[in-house]
Amino acid sequence: MLPRRKFLQLGAAAFAASAGPALATAAYPARPVYLIVGFSAGGNTDIVARILAQWLGQQFGQPFVVENRTGAATNIATEQVIRAPPDGHTLLVASAANAINATLFRNLKFNFIRDTEPVAAIAGAPLVMCVNASFAPTSVPAFIEQAKSNPNGLNFGSSGVGSPPHVATELFKKLAGVNMQHVPYRGDAEAISDLIGGRVQVYFATLPGSIGFIRSGALRALAVTATERSSALPEVAAMAEFLPGYDASIWNGISAPKGTPEAIVATLNRGINEGLADPKLRARLAELGAKARPGTPGDYARLVAEETYKWGAIVRSTGSYIE
Repeated sequence: MLPRRKFLQLGAAAFAASAGPALATAAYPARPVYLIVGFSAGGNTDIVARILAQWLGQQFGQPFVVENRTGAATNIATEQVIRAPPDGHTLLVASAANAINATLFRNLKFNFIRDTEPVAAIAGAPLVMCVNASFAPTSVPAFIEQAKSNPNGLNFGSSGVGSPPHVATELFKKLAGVNMQHVPYRGDAEAISDLIGGRVQVYFATLPGSIGFIRSGALRALAVTATERSSALPEVAAMAEFLPGYDASIWNGISAPKGTPEAIVATLNRGINEGLADPKLRARLAELGAKARPGTPGDYARLVAEETYKWGAIVRSTGSYIE
């Protein structure tokens, strides 16, 4: 197991390696820019990507097109970007899944930190433990009691094997001492649809993907997966109130293929940060329970390194690996 300091050094090195002589970025972007999302439409990463794409398209005068490439727990999307020309026209909307996959998958064909250029963080948010509105337990303790009285009798959904909702639920199972059956989906929207339909009993959903259903009463929120309550759902408890130390928040950022010129990275970073400073864009994120995370490429590199270490520890603690 690599120590935390080593992960931070890797993150810093990934950013430093891109800091060579600035190259000309005349007419960038020269054509549409593709934001590759590893989840299906309608989920957290997709929603955040589309909010950002609209802003960047207006600012740069070229379309920023969101392209959903699902499969292999976002690894297909990540590989597509890693193999793309490093010219700033194909970018990855990265997520906590990328940090999870570094430990979860034993035989990845790439190293996310080594093979991408950090551009900018976008936003962060907790997950939220949701049940169908007609499901009997109305609190986390009541849910745990029912799960313990009916081992493996409850199904939990996820947005894919190894996705943040999957690993967050595995951490919940470990700390709460319960067993449930896993039902993976291709994204947030599909899992939420089956939760509403009663085909799964619980789903650790993203806030942006689920908050509308929570507010409408179609879903009941039992807890947010953080150490503190969310300002978007202040009446909903934090999971740490019941399971001390529990924290499984998520994030999104923009990563580019390795070798993307520093000047393009800087241009994109500046544009993203200007968007995150815009009151209307920040308000749209806040309405979805997400908080803007402006910063430098170096700040984002450190976030990825820290999250890779954190999620790696969670994966190892649950013993969940994919060969």
